[in-house]
Amino acid sequence: MNQKKLEELVEAKQTQTEGLAIGARVRHARRVQGYHLRELAERVGCSESLLSKIENDKVLPSVQTLHKIATELGTSIAFLFAEPSDRNRIVMRKGERQIIRTGSHGSRRSEGVQLEWLVPYPESWLLSGSIHIVAPGGGSEGLIDHQGEEVGFVLEGEFEITVGEETFRLQAGDSFFFPSTTPHGYSNPGTETTRVLWVNTPPTF
Repeated sequence: MNQKKLEELVEAKQTQTEGLAIGARVRHARRVQGYHLRELAERVGCSESLLSKIENDKVLPSVQTLHKIATELGTSIAFLFAEPSDRNRIVMRKGERQIIRTGSHGSRRSEGVQLEWLVPYPESWLLSGSIHIVAPGGGSEGLIDHQGEEVGFVLEGEFEITVGEETFRLQAGDSFFFPSTTPHGYSNPGTETTRVLWVNTPPTF
């Protein structure tokens, strides 16, 4: 096996086990939209330094920050990380779905939230779906609001979600629904990993 092929296999394995690298995708999308680093940082509401670190994979953005970046770039998180090769797929087997890792308080650690995408080509549909895998103590790191509606089902673990001024504690088997225009955020208050099946429409997330 030649070195190039070996590197490709290693890279593919890392994508499955460690999630997609966020920085290069964000930087490419920013340049396509014609934004300077400082301009996008101001629109997102973060420092230029933080955005630079995100683009260079020195820190992982929180779910809230990543959502703001995607929104300002006129896209969604799902579309930003969609693979062209996936756009005609109907079935994705276990272990084949893309996973995006987000950080906790802008750190390099992977604790926080992983987004495992269920819809491979979000630009073609009216909804997006993912499994939110939330580490103990992890969460959205703030409130998010956007157009649409969303529904979720807690597959396992403990889950705390804030919608507007109300906070709810959920367990496996509980579900939720709310309009996405209401500011919302969430966290895992337990000691075990939480998994939540989450669907929203339109696919702005």
